[in-house]
Amino acid sequence: MDMENIFAIRLISARKMAGISLQDLADRLGNDVSKQALNKYEQGKMKPDSKGMIALANALNVSVDYFYAVPTIQVELEGVAFRKYASKLSKVDDMAIREKAKENFERYFELEEILHLNEKNDYFVFNHEIKTAEDAEEAARQLRTKWKLGYDPIPDVVEMLEDKGYKVIDIDGPSGFDGMKASIGNKKVIVLKKTKDIDKDDIVRKRFTALHELAHHALVFPKAMNHKDEENLCHVFACAVLYPEDMARKELHKERFHFYEKELIIIKERWGISFSAIFYRANRLGILNDYVLKKFNIGFKKRGYHLPNAEPGRFRSKEKPTRMERLVYLGLAKEVLTINEAAFFAGISSWKLREQMQLMV
Repeated sequence: MDMENIFAIRLISARKMAGISLQDLADRLGNDVSKQALNKYEQGKMKPDSKGMIALANALNVSVDYFYAVPTIQVELEGVAFRKYASKLSKVDDMAIREKAKENFERYFELEEILHLNEKNDYFVFNHEIKTAEDAEEAARQLRTKWKLGYDPIPDVVEMLEDKGYKVIDIDGPSGFDGMKASIGNKKVIVLKKTKDIDKDDIVRKRFTALHELAHHALVFPKAMNHKDEENLCHVFACAVLYPEDMARKELHKERFHFYEKELIIIKERWGISFSAIFYRANRLGILNDYVLKKFNIGFKKRGYHLPNAEPGRFRSKEKPTRMERLVYLGLAKEVLTINEAAFFAGISSWKLREQMQLMV
């Protein structure tokens, strides 16, 4: 990184993370600073005074220290893939998500380096090409076998992925964003949309997305396969990991005429899988036909259950990455991090970190 222009480089990064243009930033500043002046800041030709620096930090929702914090590790995101829902993303939103992910992982990997961590991973890799839904089902069965999940519900998918060595972060993102997978060197990373309120938000979509991104990491598809088919097979894999075939057949039964809402809530709250995923799973396994699936989809939308957090039932799980936060406190406990350094890695202010700290021993 060019140390002479560190402020300019960090300003560009902060603006990209905010997903705004130079004119948008000028508007946020009440046009006290012109678009032309901001352009000169980013080119390294000018710098603001202390008052202007504070105004920029507030407008971009970063600390003043951010502009001069030099990451010792710089990362490049490779093999980036978004969940299909992200097709609604604008180029600006796409850029903001990538920049946020990059900034977070630079802090993450620098923290690991300070703590001299070299933990082994247990990545899942399925060596056969995925061409059919049955291939995706077999991959899910092998994952449950390799990771010794048995036939039990997965209490917390994100926690499981972190335990297996995947670097998982969650970030604030636009409405069109669900998740993203990428590689950084030989490390596999997953980015999820941050949950705003664990008590109110329906967490099942986040669980599904995490496994969908795992599928992109673990599975190999024919090069000629179109994007839609690949996404559908990733869906099959995610459903099969969440709700294993043997248990789905046992609980749903083929010989039936109706499904009742209460039954779906019970299944959802046990397995952490949405109504829609349950019905598509049942259709995939031949438990219900395409006509019944179509009727379900019509009724589902008619009730408004397709809207965010409108579907009945809640799966009680955090689905929140915690490893990086734990490493911050480990660094404090080992006394290799100061309060200010720990706050930088945690991505919060030092006073907020102090509020959270309560020494036990």
